[in-house]
Amino acid sequence: MGGPSLRQQHAHHAIHEGGLAGAISKTEEVEELLEAKEFEVARQAAEHLLEYWETRILSHADAEEDGFYQEMEEKQPSLKDAVIRLARDHELMRIIVSDTKALLAQEGLTPEVLQQLHALLVVNAVHSRDEERLLFGEK
Repeated sequence: MGGPSLRQQHAHHAIHEGGLAGAISKTEEVEELLEAKEFEVARQAAEHLLEYWETRILSHADAEEDGFYQEMEEKQPSLKDAVIRLARDHELMRIIVSDTKALLAQEGLTPEVLQQLHALLVVNAVHSRDEERLLFGEK
């Protein structure tokens, strides 16, 4: 069902901002380690980044889907299609994380893995912006 912070616009926004800022910082760390030719440490940092996506960002998505979205839709039935789209965004992020973990394990820290890490940032940023606009009326 999620905590009360999901229902408070400013707190929900802060969760999104904090999660994205952490993901950006950790992605930059991976890239800096690669530039420094610290390949093994960079690979480990990429593994930790993917764990961050699972434990911080996707766990927030799980909390949203575990009652919050339904609650918002019950209050405003016109949100049904928006809720479906927002849940699909979460599923896309789950798929990208899963695929990226597999690719990292099989091939190491390749340019394709870096592209996937950047794709996660973009999908998450667009999703959060749309979610706040659709569910809370933010511009």
